[in-house]
Order: sequence, then structure tokens, then C-alpha cells
Amino acid sequence: MGMSSMVISIVLTVVVLLLTLLTIFQGYGYKHTIDPPVNKDDHENENDRQNSEAK
Repeated sequence: MGMSSMVISIVLTVVVLLLTLLTIFQGYGYKHTIDPPVNKDDHENENDRQNSEAK
């Protein structure tokens, strides 16, 4: 019983280690996207347009 629990513990540790490494490598491979920057003038013009439409 002692030896089999040791083998199970080692196998479980190796599986957790491999899953951790897999997750880390997938995270590094993820391509992040960002929204384009908003011009302050464009944003103000959009707000002016929305305010005049609401009236």
C-alpha cells in the first residue's frame, strides 16, 4: 500500500506540472487586441452630435 500511494502521488504531481506548463504556454501564445485610440476632438464631436439629436 505504501509504494502504490507513492507512485500515485508522483504521477499526480507530474500531471499537475504538465497542465500548469501547458496553461502558461497557451497564455504566452494568446494574441491580445486593443481598441484604436480615440481622438479627443472626435469624442467631443460625437457628444455634440448626440446632444443635438436628443433635443
